[in-house]
Amino acid sequence: MPLQEHNYWLTTTDFPKTQPRPLPARVDVAVIGAGFTGLSAARTLAKRGAKVAVLESETIGWGASSRNGGMVLTGMKLGVNKLIAMYGRELTRRMYAASLETLDCVEQIIREEAIDCDFSRCGHLEVACKQKHFDDYARQAEVIARELNHQLRVVQRHELNAEIGSTIYYGGMVDEVSAGLNPARYVAGLGRAAMKAGAEIFEHTCVEGLQRESRQGESGWKIVTSQGTLWAREVFVGTSGYTDKATPALQKKLIPIGSFIITTEILPEALAHELSPRNRMIYDSKNYLYYYRLTPDRRMLFGGRAAFFPETDQTIRRSAEILRRGMIDVYPQLRDAKVEYVWGGTLDFAFDIMPHAGQIDGMYYALGYAGHGVAMATYQGQKIGELISGGKPENPFVGIPFPGAPMGLYNGRPWFLPFAGVWYKFLDWVS
Repeated sequence: MPLQEHNYWLTTTDFPKTQPRPLPARVDVAVIGAGFTGLSAARTLAKRGAKVAVLESETIGWGASSRNGGMVLTGMKLGVNKLIAMYGRELTRRMYAASLETLDCVEQIIREEAIDCDFSRCGHLEVACKQKHFDDYARQAEVIARELNHQLRVVQRHELNAEIGSTIYYGGMVDEVSAGLNPARYVAGLGRAAMKAGAEIFEHTCVEGLQRESRQGESGWKIVTSQGTLWAREVFVGTSGYTDKATPALQKKLIPIGSFIITTEILPEALAHELSPRNRMIYDSKNYLYYYRLTPDRRMLFGGRAAFFPETDQTIRRSAEILRRGMIDVYPQLRDAKVEYVWGGTLDFAFDIMPHAGQIDGMYYALGYAGHGVAMATYQGQKIGELISGGKPENPFVGIPFPGAPMGLYNGRPWFLPFAGVWYKFLDWVS
């Protein structure tokens, strides 16, 4: 099979059909974005009786929600010591506890909605690219056990062959709580669940402008879209790496970064077991990292920041060869394996590399997942949905400082990404 510039996950599922119809004149909540965040929020709000319209510029799950590696991970992008330095022990404990709750949230929705998406609590493995990185694992595990009451297992280099069929790493660290799933099947299932709860989803409906407007004495929003205009009492933005000029206050706080993935042909069962004996979700310790796993049908899925810019035909083609070389460096056993699919997606990084949720300029939002979005996006959509509908959910990511670019030197167009890529490669070299 020749290499296809196509998302492999999309070959494994069908998405729910939405019927073209006029926008409603008025809704309780307009949700912008039909990915994990928006669909989770729409499901929660509709179940609580709200009239919800989900406005999606493309189709259900079109963005990063169907393009990722399907890794449902504990923790956050930043290490625990960094978090404690930034937020103190108590808030860090609440954040870390929430990161564990995000997996329970995903699992509960999958169970309640009977979503067939190959969800498995297979655990994740972080592998050390340098001895210094491995030496830090024991310190991390000790702090997380003592301060956050969560157990990680450090794997010595001579024990690593029980976890991974590669000899290039200096050791590893395992978290048994993490999971894997098929993200396209999951987001399709979330779409069906939101529609079953009563939310209306409008595909190919691009939000072009938002402005405050009161109607019949009630404060709300006039929303101009490519398919017409509607009025909503509240607006919730869940656009992550695809946040655009329709919400400039959020666009200026997010950096869209490309992440790219290849998948091989289906591998023989013995070879697949050799590569990943325990079927972990795996990622390495670099800033410019690789992440990889076996798909349910035994393909090697291998991804990374092969190019920092978001996906284009050019970055996708270039990434295919970069990632194939990286995969063979990790797994020489795959030198002759055919790569059948390559695709890209866009992640959303805040300037502090933290998830953020709450309100800005009167709009609700949740974003900034930095590659940990499968679980955190689902959780934040649910929590903000509860908040909009009058609840008081515990959510430690609401209200934390949400910094923009230093000196305001950023308007949402990431001109500095080539320099950032060079900088992170330098950090990996010297660390």
